[in-house]
Amino acid sequence: MSSSFASLVARDLTKSFGPRVVLDRVSCTVGPLHRVGVVAPNGTGKSTLLKILAGLDAPDSGTVTMTPPTATVGYLPQEPERRAGESVRAYLARRTGVGDADEKLRRASAALADQAPGADDTYATALERYLGLGAADFDARVGAVCADLGLPTRVLDLDMQALSGGQAARASLAAIVLARFDVFLLDEPTNDLDFAGLERLERFLHDELAGGAMIVSHDRAFLDRTITSVLELDEQQHSATEYAGGWQAYLDEQATARRHAQEEYAEYRAQRGELRDRAQRQRQWSVQGKAKLKKSGENDKHIREFRRNSSEHVAAKAKITDRALTRLEANAIDKPWEGWDLRMEIATAPRSGAVVARLAGATVRRGDFTLGPIDLQIEYGERVAILGANGSGKTTLLDVVIGRRRLDAGERSLGPGVIVGELDQARGAFSGEAPLLARFETASALVPSAARSLLAKFGLGAEHVARPADSLSPGERTRASLALLGAKGVNCLVLDEPTNHLDLPAIEQLESALENYPGTLLLVTHDRALLNAISLTRHIEVEDGLITADVPVG
Repeated sequence: MSSSFASLVARDLTKSFGPRVVLDRVSCTVGPLHRVGVVAPNGTGKSTLLKILAGLDAPDSGTVTMTPPTATVGYLPQEPERRAGESVRAYLARRTGVGDADEKLRRASAALADQAPGADDTYATALERYLGLGAADFDARVGAVCADLGLPTRVLDLDMQALSGGQAARASLAAIVLARFDVFLLDEPTNDLDFAGLERLERFLHDELAGGAMIVSHDRAFLDRTITSVLELDEQQHSATEYAGGWQAYLDEQATARRHAQEEYAEYRAQRGELRDRAQRQRQWSVQGKAKLKKSGENDKHIREFRRNSSEHVAAKAKITDRALTRLEANAIDKPWEGWDLRMEIATAPRSGAVVARLAGATVRRGDFTLGPIDLQIEYGERVAILGANGSGKTTLLDVVIGRRRLDAGERSLGPGVIVGELDQARGAFSGEAPLLARFETASALVPSAARSLLAKFGLGAEHVARPADSLSPGERTRASLALLGAKGVNCLVLDEPTNHLDLPAIEQLESALENYPGTLLLVTHDRALLNAISLTRHIEVEDGLITADVPVG
């Protein structure tokens, strides 16, 4: 286990992009052994917060301090950039900070040899960072870590862009395990990891890392196994609240706080309604009393005085009630805010034929990887989970079933009336420089007003639809892809890692939509909570390009 006594403290961080406030006086602490899970809807500022903590972005106000000041912070973002010409070894060195530390030590050594002013201090600082980041034994550790994660040594010299999706996911995990930062800032580290990778990451955070970590993730099972507290970013106020305890403690406390807020608001409304009704009745009684006195013709001055006093007494009571109402409204309790309310539906087409897809001896070759031969038949209404390690061929199998990839051998057929709706792992339906609205109109065949309305239901409003699709966050692109499934009638739904980048409310709505969807479902996911939440009829396990198990469930 590594040792670290470093702490990161952020105080009153505020950040805006133009007129849009993203963070408003957010404070947090990450100390040794802390595992802080950051949760919030998509677009609320989670990644922005991590970048500010890492020193990659500057806040408009507020401070970030490290104790000691020389402690290192590592930010590992979602969707790591695969640079052309960069080998896996160089990628790992960059992601762990080793590459930069090595270069700074080289420059400091040269300055020391040239006897440049201040070279002694510069060299000492560079050497301390070089050693602290584990650069001295980096090459020795790389091979062992990659072997542990199933990455052959020969892969280290390959270009990152040549890796499969599964290999790239393992390389990202290798960077985390290799890193020697004092504080880790992990942005969606579970995306694309298989079950073995998730277990390895959980073991690293639980057993091997003595330093602190702040983790943005929507994997509920992962959060339940790893975090010690939750930092919740408020979508409306842009502030932050920290909940001590693990994931379940946060859920319980959040539910309790929501219930109390609703009860307090209901009590406030009841009191306000009662005071308003009472004041209105009292004013009516006072007016009616005066009117009756005027019409009565009563000549006895004592009776008239009594009735006048009674009316004035009622009017005085009305004023007292009005003052009580004013005091109550001065301390008004706001209605508990309810954010964007997604009600996700998957539009269904008329049912297809009994056989949706059939493969016979299907074989696909991709470099040194071969899928097949595969014999498979999918029938209408089946709900199939395709499981396996990264790189085993799950996504390739999906591509073969729906006809995206050409066969090198064997046969494939789609049944009559099959209409496929797809959410691919790369969210490729929404990329490029064209505005989101234009791309969505083309893909959905909706008129602009209908397209805007549907996108808005998925939390993509006026500030999103005019932006280039490439500028959308991964979560926003996923929402747009799900909105497209709500526009097009499908009877064969193909989902490849659908919960990647989605926030928790959207994941829960996706689960509900899948439960109500009557057509055929083909699902690739490593989201354990999702697999437990939806009904499935069949598990297909893929290993090294072959189906090793095909079993009914239910």
